[in-house]
Amino acid sequence: MKFNLVLALSLYVQSISGFSYPASAGSLINVDEYSQRDVYSMVDWATNYGVQKADGIELTSYDGQDYEVVTQQNVPAGTPVVFVPNDLIFASYKAAQEFGGALQMSENELMQKNAGHKIPLFRIFVKILAEYEKADSSAWYPWLNSTPRMYNTGVSMTYACYDVLPPYAAWLALSERQTFVKFQDAIKHTAGTLLSQNTVTDVNLLKWAYNVAATRSIEWNGERCIAPMADMFNHGTETDIDITIDEQGNCMAYTSKDVQAGSPLRISLGDPTNPSHLFATYGFLDESSPATFCKVMHLENEMRELGYEFSNLLFYKDTGDISPEVYDVVLYGELKKYDPNTAQQYGQAVLNGDEATKSQFQQQYWQYTKEALQQHVDSFLIDLDKLSTKAMSYNPQTHPRAPVILRHNGFVRETFMRVKQNLDNM
Repeated sequence: MKFNLVLALSLYVQSISGFSYPASAGSLINVDEYSQRDVYSMVDWATNYGVQKADGIELTSYDGQDYEVVTQQNVPAGTPVVFVPNDLIFASYKAAQEFGGALQMSENELMQKNAGHKIPLFRIFVKILAEYEKADSSAWYPWLNSTPRMYNTGVSMTYACYDVLPPYAAWLALSERQTFVKFQDAIKHTAGTLLSQNTVTDVNLLKWAYNVAATRSIEWNGERCIAPMADMFNHGTETDIDITIDEQGNCMAYTSKDVQAGSPLRISLGDPTNPSHLFATYGFLDESSPATFCKVMHLENEMRELGYEFSNLLFYKDTGDISPEVYDVVLYGELKKYDPNTAQQYGQAVLNGDEATKSQFQQQYWQYTKEALQQHVDSFLIDLDKLSTKAMSYNPQTHPRAPVILRHNGFVRETFMRVKQNLDNM
């Protein structure tokens, strides 16, 4: 496919940007969780507004709710498959220019609540709501109407959901909810100027807009951007697509490797070794993930002291292997309890990358490490089974996220069982 930038931009209607208040009296998007998406009308709309896609690139769905991008032709590496012109892209810097001082009080509140780093996402959130209020007079109405309504993210979960998630996943989900609550408070400052009072007090509408902003946008040079059509690529542990934004602000999706006909095209939405993070933020379970965090939440301080992150401390699903960082943190935690001086020496060896000294300590205190790990795994499995039993008691009609939570817990359980088998055989 050959992209013609001039042709793409010439198809753009000049009035696509800008906001007005009050809202249009036209047809509003139905944000009810069980309302249908209209994706194929969005495809026609995108084409009319200058979005281009390579021959053979199609959107497919098995249930009318979840979609994926598939190629029906062989595509060599480095091939552009989707082009989205700048004027069609939601960008946080554009929202700041468009809304000007109308966001100042809201953004000040976010900074006061230690959420200043979320301001780019907040601007996208506001832009979505402003276009929602324009109803079918918004140039983006077909795209808005193509977005999902049902989400399984931490923001959409209830406290009953958090109660049946293991501690790490529950913490991640609650963190998403806490960010949303800060947005919910901050957006009230726009009532009567930028947005209507009805909009800023409609919790279901705000949750939908937050989920759209958080799950459809990508980060680019410190900004957040949504490129209609390019936002349809799903996540994969093994990726096929790289997305870039050029100096003119146009979005281009390229294949990062040769792709066979009939294959889905996928991007990375985050660390593939952390399915709980993807679950809390995006609302799906990446069952292709090779590993999961080992759940030693009680050793978080020790993890930080050794310079590690959650993504370093892994249990591997298929093999039951344990990452070296897990052994470091567990042994360090045990030594801190019984011999602080030795713990300090071991911790320094870890920080210095002194593998010879680390190995000596690990061999000398292996039994402590093994027993601590076994106790952690065994007790976690007992607690996880209790959580899943409680989740199974939920009625899916009133708790529609219970099935995916059970799948998440099952993924974690399967991984821990393989680790347990390995530990018991050591």
